[in-house]
Amino acid sequence: MVRVRDILKEIEQYAPLPLQEDFDNAGVQVGDINQPATGVLFCVDVTEEVIDEALELDCNLIISHHPLAFKPFKSLTGSTYIERCMIKACKHDLVIYAAHTNLDNATGGVNYKLAEMIGLQNVRILSPLKASLLKLVTFVPASHAEAVRQALFNAGAGCIGNYDSCSFNVSGEGSFRAKEGANPFCGEIGDLHTEPEVRIETVLPVSMKSAVIKSLMSVHPYEEPAYDLYPLANNWTQAGSGIVGELPESEDEQSFLLRIKNIFHLKSLTHSPFTGKNIREVAICGGSGAFLIKDAIAYGADVFITGEAKYNDYYNVEDRILLAVIGHYESEECTKEIFYTIISKKFPTFALHFSNVNSNPVKYL
Repeated sequence: MVRVRDILKEIEQYAPLPLQEDFDNAGVQVGDINQPATGVLFCVDVTEEVIDEALELDCNLIISHHPLAFKPFKSLTGSTYIERCMIKACKHDLVIYAAHTNLDNATGGVNYKLAEMIGLQNVRILSPLKASLLKLVTFVPASHAEAVRQALFNAGAGCIGNYDSCSFNVSGEGSFRAKEGANPFCGEIGDLHTEPEVRIETVLPVSMKSAVIKSLMSVHPYEEPAYDLYPLANNWTQAGSGIVGELPESEDEQSFLLRIKNIFHLKSLTHSPFTGKNIREVAICGGSGAFLIKDAIAYGADVFITGEAKYNDYYNVEDRILLAVIGHYESEECTKEIFYTIISKKFPTFALHFSNVNSNPVKYL
């Protein structure tokens, strides 16, 4: 029996909640995640129409990109569409879950999907997450060092750029005295014991701390394993905002924008004045990504594609970069495909549905 929590576990392994920005409210919005899952509906936004669609399809789990609620409720009266959605979800035992900026910041998330759709090569994070890494140091009997290292690596520790299983190891001597009531792996109660040990150092994302420590505790032979966690100032290049990549061949600006318009099935596309340069280096950020314009310019990108921008942004880029704005909803509609890919790998025969509701609040004449 597949439960809702089993499905959400797959999402959170792919896009851990600690990757979300401080302002965000990703995660469970409402509902009992311990109930059996009957079906899943994927959407960008949760609306009353989407909830009705879920009920018609017998789906008791709705996974959206945008959170239904960003702020706590003081009351639930049904006076807004958000409150009405919450009330209806509770009445029908629905679970509503959002993967928002955690999916934006994750490897393989929104911006990676956009880069894939455009055909970019050699993609990398435009603005890596800061202060999101930890150094783990632990001390292990030499006889168990390899088993502990592998457990840490299997849990996600030890990844640096394109390398995995990274650690530093130093041999030394540990000492301890077991008190009454202890159950020491080595040594005797009341005796001062010294043991040949290995100091193992490795790195891990903050988002994986719980899983890595759990793995450490499960294989470490000591009753009370000693370990230290140190916050690092290093950027984490495997997660962050935006993507940069290269086109296989240069394209002129107008041809490139027309191709973008066709890829995303856009009724319109706004852009800054042409710079007169061909497009080869492309920077992307789905949704409200104008905050990365300076990063894209500093990187040397020829164009920056995002979902929203302010009027002055079109001026301020001058001729340093071409700014192309494709619409917030349009730049994130691909999240439904990401959700489907994540869950169908684990549950290939489960009932998974794409919402047919166009929840884009921006309309075009």
